[in-house]
Amino acid sequence: MIMHIDAEQAMKELVTKGIKLPPQPKVLIELQARLALCDYNMRELALIITHDPGISAMLFKAVRSPVFSCNKKLDSLEQVLMVIGVKQTYNLVQAIALSSSISDAARKSFEVFWTRSREVAQIAAMIANDRVSVCNVFPDQAYMAGIFHECGVPVLMQRFPDYCGKLHLNNACCWPNLTDEDALFNVDHSSIGYLVARHWKLPDFICQAILYHHEMPCEEFGAVRTLVAILQLAIHFYHRMTRVEDPIWPKVRGNVLAEIGIHLDGEQEYYEDISERFQAGY
Repeated sequence: MIMHIDAEQAMKELVTKGIKLPPQPKVLIELQARLALCDYNMRELALIITHDPGISAMLFKAVRSPVFSCNKKLDSLEQVLMVIGVKQTYNLVQAIALSSSISDAARKSFEVFWTRSREVAQIAAMIANDRVSVCNVFPDQAYMAGIFHECGVPVLMQRFPDYCGKLHLNNACCWPNLTDEDALFNVDHSSIGYLVARHWKLPDFICQAILYHHEMPCEEFGAVRTLVAILQLAIHFYHRMTRVEDPIWPKVRGNVLAEIGIHLDGEQEYYEDISERFQAGY
């Protein structure tokens, strides 16, 4: 069932429930201000990013993939900005910054969650790169959606100490369904993720994809539907690689593959290709 959310009202309701959305880190606010002026150079932008060593290190790790680097060696943030582009770099910084804004070093479940999110994001970026001529969704957009798509989970983990225990979230592949969440906590992680994405000023179609990522939206949703299909395929391939059952896949398989332009008979071959490249650190 497709959900419709009044963002302003939903924000007010979160306050009454004691749920806090993560603030944007200083590096993002500074980048937004500089980009809004349309008066900047690569050195200035690189300097802003270096103010956060953790984000800088994770950015270099992300851009090592040929999906972003075009097989070029990137030795400085200025090179990253020039080769990848300012917009794509900013999108990657947004995605990377999220995990440092919603975390708890004392809880292993957060580390497990963000590792899973980064791997799903990497697979989504690979699929988008392969299918960009069909889907018109770019790797940085798919990567961002992959990182953010279940960010409501750690927000709820912070708010409800018994969240993981009640929903039996024991490993990186076992995450809740919306019905269980609503029944136990009167809120669900897709809605929270959507509000986080809105709060962080992500593009609207990415916000919508985060909201609807557990199902395929109707045809009228255009780019949202395509991005959800990329996410669904990335999640399914991740489940296959980790040998965990994917209960949603049989319900969405036909629509997902059709949206991305892959024949049903071609799924196995494409999975093997993605899996081989992913395992090789593509």
